[in-house]
Amino acid sequence: MNNEKIQKIYPWIVVALLSVVAFLNYLDRQMLSTMQSAIGADIAELQQAQNFGRLMAIFLWVYAIVSPFAGSIADRLSRKWLIVGSLGVWSLVTLLMGHCQNFTQMYWLRGLMGVSEALYIPSSLSLIADYHAGKSRSLAVGLHMTGLYLGQAVGGFGAIFASALSWRMTFHWFGIVGVLYAVVLIFCLREKRTTCHSERSEESVSSEESPSIFKSFGLIFSNIAFWVILFFFASTSLPGWATKNWLPTLFAQHIDGGMAVAGPVATITIALSSFIGVMIGGPLSDRWVKRNLKGRVYTSAIGLAMMIPALVLMGLGHGMVPAVASGLIFGLGYGMFDTNNMPILCQFVPSRLRATAYGLMNMVGVAMGALCTTLLGKIPNLGLSFAVLGGVTALALVLQLTILHPTTDDMQ
Repeated sequence: MNNEKIQKIYPWIVVALLSVVAFLNYLDRQMLSTMQSAIGADIAELQQAQNFGRLMAIFLWVYAIVSPFAGSIADRLSRKWLIVGSLGVWSLVTLLMGHCQNFTQMYWLRGLMGVSEALYIPSSLSLIADYHAGKSRSLAVGLHMTGLYLGQAVGGFGAIFASALSWRMTFHWFGIVGVLYAVVLIFCLREKRTTCHSERSEESVSSEESPSIFKSFGLIFSNIAFWVILFFFASTSLPGWATKNWLPTLFAQHIDGGMAVAGPVATITIALSSFIGVMIGGPLSDRWVKRNLKGRVYTSAIGLAMMIPALVLMGLGHGMVPAVASGLIFGLGYGMFDTNNMPILCQFVPSRLRATAYGLMNMVGVAMGALCTTLLGKIPNLGLSFAVLGGVTALALVLQLTILHPTTDDMQ
């Protein structure tokens, strides 16, 4: 294949390369949640639910705190090397977790994983957005996000891996896979910067083009459109994390067969339909925006509109049919919404600030997810809580349609 053809398809090679990283990102963080019993047999402290909750929470809070600074770093340094370094560190952490002898060691490694994984998402989405300006941006971002969905789904089989290999060897080998893949990226992944339609190499961004970190925050927060984007991203993080962490428990209360049936119904329906939502929402948004600059907003709004009745049905429905239907509708809507977050951000935030802006979104989204996960564990009526989250999503939909009026598809 000649160099011209490689240059033409390379933006899609980037998506493929980073989709694998996204898969490993969610796989490595998710496996722990399904191997509690196996790990607890060797590390007695993790037999206590409180300690296991602390272990899960430290990742979320560190991830949230680091995210805005991770995004700001990505706007200044080579995103390629941030991605390679992030993958290498969290994979090494995963490997070392297989060699932990006590709770304290695992706790500190889990916190370090939060730091390293926080560096990845702002860097990768910003890089993909620069490689796919306009005509293919939503589809490219969506395909990358399917790596996250797949990693989350496969991570749910951690108990099976632990049974076949032992929990220590599961962490060990998946860590090695990640370290080796980081080496692959060193040779295959290339940086791309776009400023006023000009490309730059893997060198850091000059201070003239990128303001200081706190000035960047000021520029972003002075943008009213960003506040709206931040709100609907944060508000949808509430049901997003609720379905990840509590939907199996809710379905176990509403359908026969208990957790053995509820778990797969909750995870598989949403993962499958989210992928379909990405494949519909990405191309639809990329075509619609050519005719109407608000096309990406409208596509995202369709996804939000689907999530509202799905959340109500999840919370108030009883039986297998409502469970499957609500999971499929929610996932379909979430996929259409999720694939358009970065493309919409690109309409209101210039390229040099996008990673910082997405880092701030990530911080608020994860913090809201951690808060929601904690609150749902204390509220007696879990089903009613899911229905209320539908109302929060409805408010986000109204604000999105009312306030967001893009004037360009790629702000520079």
